[in-house]
Formats: sequence, structure tokens, C-alpha cells
Amino acid sequence: MPCQGSPGHPFTPPRGAGLGSGVRVGWTGAGSGSLGNGRPQFPPIDVPARARGLGGLVAYISARRAPCARAAPRPGRCACKAMARLTGAQPVATRRWGCAAAAFLLLLLTVQAAGPHSAVPQHPVPGSWGAALGRSHLPAAQKADPSGDATAATINHSLTLLQRLQELLQNGNGSDSVLRVRTAASDEAKVFHTHQLLLSLQSEVFESLLHNQSVVTLHEPPETAALFEKFIRYLYCGGVSILLHQAIPMHQLASKYRVWGLQRGVADYMKTHLASESSQGHVVGWYHYAVRIGDAALQESCLQFLAWNLSAVLGSAEWGSVSVELLLLLLERSDLVLHSELELYTAVEGWLSRRQPEGPVAERVLRAIRYPMIAPSQLFRLQAQSAVLARHYSAVQDLLFQAFQFHAASPLHFAKYFDVNCSMFLPRNYLAPSWGSQWVINNPARDDRSTSFQTQLGPSSHDAGKRVTWNVLFSPRWLPVSLRPVYSDSVSGAVQPVRIEDGRPRLVITPAMSSPDFAGVSFQKTVLVGVRQQGRVLVKHAYSFHQSSDETADFLVHADLQKRTSEYLIDNSLHLHIIIKPVYHSLIKVKK
Repeated sequence: MPCQGSPGHPFTPPRGAGLGSGVRVGWTGAGSGSLGNGRPQFPPIDVPARARGLGGLVAYISARRAPCARAAPRPGRCACKAMARLTGAQPVATRRWGCAAAAFLLLLLTVQAAGPHSAVPQHPVPGSWGAALGRSHLPAAQKADPSGDATAATINHSLTLLQRLQELLQNGNGSDSVLRVRTAASDEAKVFHTHQLLLSLQSEVFESLLHNQSVVTLHEPPETAALFEKFIRYLYCGGVSILLHQAIPMHQLASKYRVWGLQRGVADYMKTHLASESSQGHVVGWYHYAVRIGDAALQESCLQFLAWNLSAVLGSAEWGSVSVELLLLLLERSDLVLHSELELYTAVEGWLSRRQPEGPVAERVLRAIRYPMIAPSQLFRLQAQSAVLARHYSAVQDLLFQAFQFHAASPLHFAKYFDVNCSMFLPRNYLAPSWGSQWVINNPARDDRSTSFQTQLGPSSHDAGKRVTWNVLFSPRWLPVSLRPVYSDSVSGAVQPVRIEDGRPRLVITPAMSSPDFAGVSFQKTVLVGVRQQGRVLVKHAYSFHQSSDETADFLVHADLQKRTSEYLIDNSLHLHIIIKPVYHSLIKVKK
């Protein structure tokens, strides 16, 4: 009987097999499908499962456009002879250019149309290894043409070519260049037998290095040298899997050798894995790296994550690795999410005790604390017990005195003589009960909900006994006026149809009372949306709006609360934390 895959017995993979099914595909036997010596023309392919690794700690980065596939020399034949067999011409004497020309010719044969009614994609289907098998009733290598012609089909062997490229690197068949990777800590070098054409297509640096030489010695630090094999594999196959601690060295390799697709892929990986949990933390290190390389987008992503989840960072090991510049940037922000200003001072005090910065740096850090947001009783305790504050007391004495004055007088009277339109008197996003309330909405897509809570009138101890009641309304499918149903005189119908998906979530926060005590103060409302990422509940969005508006127009505008699997839901519940921040205004300017 003919072997499976021979001319008399064409191979057809099992219907329904896909990338995650572990299908092995191969052709064996003699004839046009083999080399005539019983060896397979195309070796078996283990189609790997795409989702392998350690949960969210590992990701697979695939080139948007996989590298141009170059067919490998068949076992027992060099690429030059294969070219001669295909074209009838004798190979040139120079082995390197003969192999390159053969690979280029085989690529052209792959991507050109197989006939007047068939076509092949000009690049492999994006993904880990190409198109999934068995997703249609056609054979695995064929796919119905979108033009609608029943006789047209797409023939795609990109999966096989990718496997052949991987074997080229693994076995070194037809290699025409050698990379020797050395580190300062070791006398031994890692040797990679490579192909100049493939490296040059992906990296202009390798193109320049291999222009007039076939053996190149590269010097890499241990971190990048450990990943060099993965890096080279990406150049051949267009995909690589990385872990959290491998992101920076892989990005360094991509930047050094100017592999821009991999560089963008690693940067995107870092932005989407900020919430991943690691023993030593990684966000602070990623921020410092982004500063060194000048990646403004990554800097902002890391800084925003640290600001919205500062309480979790303060109690982690990475807090001690925060640089002076990063600490000062965080202290300047009013959108920090933490329990109280006292929690922030305690963390800063510990940072100063461990790092022991110079006097001017320590004083600048201590002056960024918003002391009026700390109760007088706690300020007295800090003055008596804090060694850091005692050591630098002269640098912050004026701020402490001003804070006591703020708590002793009414805000209206205090604003007559002091400028309250500064960050020192602006609260951050405090999670303490006196500043707001948490609201967990079960099954939020079901219907409208409402709740109420109370907050303090302001942080001043003069108003300690005064409370403000707030009413909150949540609607999962509120419709703007332009989309609401209207009556019509037409015979076809009286009401325009409205779809559920036309609505959007809406949150309205209004005070349930008015008082003369509100003079000189307005209220900024902040809504934090918590999500579960990598097993932790973290802040994904923060919406802020002032007293002049009772709601924000873009509240959860991209959230699909109808789906139980929505990333905004935790166990089918929407987790919100509403914070009310009093903002003081100077009413009367007194000339001094």
C-alpha cells in the first residue's frame, strides 16, 4: 500500500484539527513527494498549543508579518543543487550567493499563484505558527477564496515553511554565517550557525555585520546572552515566548539589533502585564528602563499604574527600589490612590531611612507631603515620634505650622489670608471611609440601582462634625436624547426601534442637601473602577468630574456589562469606589 502522503495516497489532516490540538502533519514515501530515499520531503510538524506557560506571566510575541519564508535545502542536497534542478541552470561557484538565490527562488515559487484560479497569501497568516488546520471543509492547505468564485481557493503552506525555518536554525543546514556570543563573565562562547539572508531580512545591523565576513563575535551581558537563542529563533520564525523578568533583556536585544517588530511587541507586552504579580515587583524597574531608553508611552503607563495602585506598591518589595525622581513625580500627583496621607508619610519615612539621601533631597521629599490632610492629633504624634521629621524639622516647620492653622480656623476664614488654590490643600484619592464609599453592584446589566452615603464636609478639623449626604444613581443602559424613541406620523410604525446595545452605562452623583457651609468649597467626584487582574483587584480606570457636573460623559463607555466575562466584572459584579474631594477657593483677597 502506498504510504500516507505519497502520490497515490494524498495526505488529508483530520477535520477540526487546529493549532491547539497537537496535530502532526507530514508527507512520506518515494516519488514526487519524497527524495526517493525514503526520507520525508517535509518533516513532521508538531503544531504547538498557543496558550502554554505560566498563566499571565508568559506571553507569546508574534511578528505582525512573519519573516519571509525561505525553504531549506533538502537533506542530502545543497540549496545550489536544488536550484539547478528547478531551473536547469548550473549553480554559481560562490556557495553563499547560490544558497541565497535558491532560497529566494523557492520563496517565489511558494507565494506565486498556483494557477489561474488559486492564490497564496503574500505572507503567513498572523499568529503563532500560521493558519489553523481543519477550519473548513477544504483540505488543510486550501481555503475558499473570498472573491466568491467557487473554483478559486487559497493554497497555504506557511505552517510547513515556518517549521522548515525552525529546523534550519536547529540543524544548521546550509549555514553560511556563524555568530559567536561571548559574555565578560565566561570564556566560553555560544555558537549559532545561521543564514545571512534570513538575518539580513530582519535586521539591518546583522546585514552590515555580515557584509564582508561570515564569522562575527558579539559581546553581550549575561542577561541578554541567556536569551540570544530565543532572539535568533524570532528572526527565523517570527515568534517568541517571554516571561516578566525577560522583558527588559529581550527589548534590549531588539533595540540593539534594530528588530523593530520585536521591540514594539515587547513594549506592548510590558504595558499589558503591569498588573502581573511577581515576587520582587517589576513595574518600578520597567519605569526606570523606559526612562533610560526614552519610551514616553511606557513611562506614562507605568506611572499611571503606580499612581492608581499605590497602596499595593507601598507594601511591596519594589518600593525600596523607587528612585528619587520617581518618588518626587508620584508625590506631585493628586490622583494617587491610597488609604490616607498618613499612610503615604509612613512609606516615605521608611524610604528615607533606607536610602539615606542627601539633606536637600530629603527636605524636598518631606515638603511634598500634604500635611493639612493629616489630622492634628496625628501631626502631634509625628512631631514627637518621627526621627526623620526631627532630623529635618527646620525644613518643614512652616508647613506644619500652616497645617495647624488650617485645622484651627474655619476654611472660609483661612482662605481670606492664605492661598488655598495650591496642591497642599487638595486631597488625593483617599480610600478612608470619611472620604467616600465602596459600592459593589451585583449583576449590573439587570436594571437601575441607587445608593447613598455620607462624607465629611472637608478635611479641616473645624468641620469635623459636619457631614454631606450624597445620592448615586447607576443605569446600565441609559440612552442619550438623540437615541431615545420618538413618535412618528408614518404608517410604518409609531416608535423607532431601539436596541439594548445603543445604551451606555451612566453614573450620576448629586448632593442630597444644600448648606451655607458649602460657601467657598466645591466638590470633585472621583469614581474608581476595580478589576481583577492576575488574581488581584486593581484600579483600571479613574473618572473625575467637578460640582458643576453630576456625571462624566465617558463613564465605562467601552465596557460591555451584558457579558458575564467582561473584564470590568468580578464574579459578575461591578466594583466601584466613589470619592468626594473638597476643593477650597479664595473668596476675598486681603492686601498685606
